[in-house]
Amino acid sequence: MPEKKTTILIVDDDLQLLQLVALNLELEGYAVLLAGDGQQALTQIETHAPDLVLLDVMMPRMNGFAVCHRVREFSTVPIIIITAQGRNQDKVRGLDLGADDYLTKPLDIDELLARVR
Repeated sequence: MPEKKTTILIVDDDLQLLQLVALNLELEGYAVLLAGDGQQALTQIETHAPDLVLLDVMMPRMNGFAVCHRVREFSTVPIIIITAQGRNQDKVRGLDLGADDYLTKPLDIDELLARVR
């Protein structure tokens, strides 16, 4: 029986960033799910139970902070917030809401891959 790949959900409304991160994760051997907004993210998490969530903050329909809070009501899936919001108070808020890590954009793909590993 083939070994199950680690599944990572990438949540961002920036299509180019989604594609770039997805490509790099797939090249590293991960299975990738995509969501373009917070509502899609919640649906993907409830339906597919990914092993890790990479979560943007500034998105339509539901921001990443709200998604993080909602996810923590039913799941312990690791969450890495990836956002342009780099102020300390934003980082603290994300971590207090249950995120496991916080990266600011512009994103260094090598650093992201190291944190994912």
